[in-house]
Amino acid sequence: MIKVAFYDTKPYDKPSFEKYGKQKGIEYKFLETRLNEDTADLARGCDAVCVFVNDTVNQAVINRLYDYGVKLIALRSAGYNNVDVKAAFGKIHVVHVPAYSPYSVAEYAMALLLTSIRRIHKAYNRTREFNFSLNGLTGFDLHGKTVGVIGTGKIGRIFIQICRGFGMHVIAYDLFPAKNSGIEYVSLDELFARSDVISLHCPLTEETRHMISKESIEKMKDGVVIINTSRGGLIDTEALLSGIKARKIGAACLDVYEEEADIFFEDRSGHILNDDLLSRLISMPNVIVTAHQAFLTKDALNNIAETTVNNILSCFEKDGICDNELCYRCGSIEQCRKDRKDRCF
Repeated sequence: MIKVAFYDTKPYDKPSFEKYGKQKGIEYKFLETRLNEDTADLARGCDAVCVFVNDTVNQAVINRLYDYGVKLIALRSAGYNNVDVKAAFGKIHVVHVPAYSPYSVAEYAMALLLTSIRRIHKAYNRTREFNFSLNGLTGFDLHGKTVGVIGTGKIGRIFIQICRGFGMHVIAYDLFPAKNSGIEYVSLDELFARSDVISLHCPLTEETRHMISKESIEKMKDGVVIINTSRGGLIDTEALLSGIKARKIGAACLDVYEEEADIFFEDRSGHILNDDLLSRLISMPNVIVTAHQAFLTKDALNNIAETTVNNILSCFEKDGICDNELCYRCGSIEQCRKDRKDRCF
């Protein structure tokens, strides 16, 4: 029996993880609290921990888990910017879910875009109050517009397909362009200058943090629409607010926020929100903020659970190679696994 401390548990996590876990001999210790230095002790006696995007897995936490005998950190997400992979190397293996349902996130990005530019959310609120006026609800066609897609992994490429279905012209930027994809790749500066809509589908790294900044916003078209369903830290929130107030940015569709860790995934409706930047964003009439729900479909939850369980099992097999391991051995984190023929350590 493999014992797993499951941090930051939500009601929608349990059904799929219990389904796949019980079939494979995994015993969960479901914990509502997030993993951090104060809660790492709860993993005592467990073989692995399962964490999500807002758990803190820094060097101090990793050292404590290692001292408790934890052998594996299993992320139930694609992103891993909250994990110090370098500190984990040689101590605890780290695995993630590289692709759970790219369609769920790509479709949600388009849903946000359509909701924003066609004022669907405003119309919904009006008609519930029997206000059937169309004043202030004028939008614009997507057909013929240019969309700039930053990041052309699985999610980015599916979003591109969706945009092409609307008759949009697609340009893209990626450090590692997809070969033979038919995608028109351009520089970031050109993408900023030409795009009517910009959608972010890249991981958060030191190189991509605040890629949407005061400087990059100045290079964009007046009235540009920005979509972010990836990681909040890709956007400098203060610069975004300034761009909105200056009427440079026509609309922002955000499913993530750079300071979301202590806010999202919880009911804050009975409390005063202390985050002034987020409060100001939400108050803007041309901004839509949702609470990191782009992944949340039944299909994605099942895929996340199945992949995570298989990742865990692979790591505890004798001499087995951990599926979807994030390794710091060669410094390339994800890339080295393509040639891996044995354990990283």
